[in-house]
Amino acid sequence: MPNPSLLILPGDGIGPEVMAEVRKVIDWFAAERGLAFDVSEDLVGGAAYDAHGTPLTDETMDLAQLADAVLLGAVGGPKYDDLDFSVKPERGLLRLRKEMDLFANLRPAQCFDALADFSSLKREIVAGLDIMIVRELTSGIYFGEPRGISDDGRGGRVGINTQRYTTDEIRRVARSAFELARRRQNRVCSMEKANVMESGILWREEVQWVHDNEYPDVALSHMYADAGAMQLVRKPNQFDVIVTDNLFGDILSDAAAMLTGSLGMLPSASLGAPMANGRPKALYEPVHGSAPDIAGQGKANPIACILSLAMALRYSFDRGDDAALLEGAVERVLADGVRTVDLLGDATTRAATTSEMGDAIVAALSRR
Repeated sequence: MPNPSLLILPGDGIGPEVMAEVRKVIDWFAAERGLAFDVSEDLVGGAAYDAHGTPLTDETMDLAQLADAVLLGAVGGPKYDDLDFSVKPERGLLRLRKEMDLFANLRPAQCFDALADFSSLKREIVAGLDIMIVRELTSGIYFGEPRGISDDGRGGRVGINTQRYTTDEIRRVARSAFELARRRQNRVCSMEKANVMESGILWREEVQWVHDNEYPDVALSHMYADAGAMQLVRKPNQFDVIVTDNLFGDILSDAAAMLTGSLGMLPSASLGAPMANGRPKALYEPVHGSAPDIAGQGKANPIACILSLAMALRYSFDRGDDAALLEGAVERVLADGVRTVDLLGDATTRAATTSEMGDAIVAALSRR
C-alpha cells in the first residue's frame, strides 16, 4: 500500500519557520510509529508571487487536488499590500478553498490547563474548554451575487453583498457537524439569525431536517448567533459542536479563539467531499497570520501548526491514537513550563525559541 501523501505549503512570514518544526514531528512518526508520508513541498501566497507572479500556480493547484491532505503555514504581509487584488497572497489560499470545494471549516477552541490564566476570562469559566466550531466556508454572504459598490443615483454610493444559501449547501455542512458530534459529546448547537433573515429561517429548517432524518441520536439545539456570542463569553463550556454560516462562523470562531489565551495555539481544518479513497479533500492550517514582524527571529510559536498536523492525523488519515499522542505531547510541554516569548508568564516558565519548542514536543513524544 502506498504511503499517504502530504503537500506542505509553508507560505510567508513565520510560515516556513513553524513548518520546519512540523517536519521534525513528521520525521518522528516515520521513525517511531511506522507512519511514513510521501511529502512534497511547494509555494503559495507571497512566496509564490515572488517566484512566479501569481499566489498559486496551476501546477501547485493540481498537486493539492491529488494530495491526501494539504498543510499550509501562513500567507501575506505588508510587502504585498500594494499588489492588485487579483494577485494578493490571500488569493492563493482562497483559490485552494474554492477549487478543492472545502465547505466545512473546523475551528477547535481548546484551553490547555497550563494556559488557562492567559484567557481573557476567569480560569473557572474556561477550565476544560473544548469546543468545535464548524463554519460553512464556500457560500453565504462572502460569495453571494449580486455584490459590489455602485452609484445610488442621488450623488452617493451603495455597497451590496448578498446572503445566499441552498438546501444542499446547508445540509452538507450540517452533516459534518453531526458526524463530529458523534465523536465527541454528541451535542450540536446551530446558530443563525432566523428572527430577521430568511436565509436564517432556511438554515434552521434544513439543519433540523438533517437531524430528524439522519442524526436523531445527536442532541440538537438552535440559537440566534448574537445570543450565541454572548453565551460564548458567559458560559462557553455549555457548547460541544457549534455549526453556523460563513459570516457568523468567521466572527464566532475568532471570539472563541480568545477564550483559549492565544491564537498561536489554535489549528484549523477545512474539509470537502470524499475522494476516491474515501478520505475528504482537506487543508490544515494554523489560524494565526504570517506575523512578518517576528519572522526570522525565532520567536514564532509552532504549536498551532503542529496541532494542525494532529487534526490531519485524525480527520484525513484515521490515526486518532497518533493525533491524541501528539496533542498529549504538546500538553506535557506546556505543563513543564516551556513557552515561546509570546506566552511567557511567571518565574515558573522558561523561554524557548521556535526550534527549541519543536524539539521539546518531539522529546515529549518519546517520553510518553
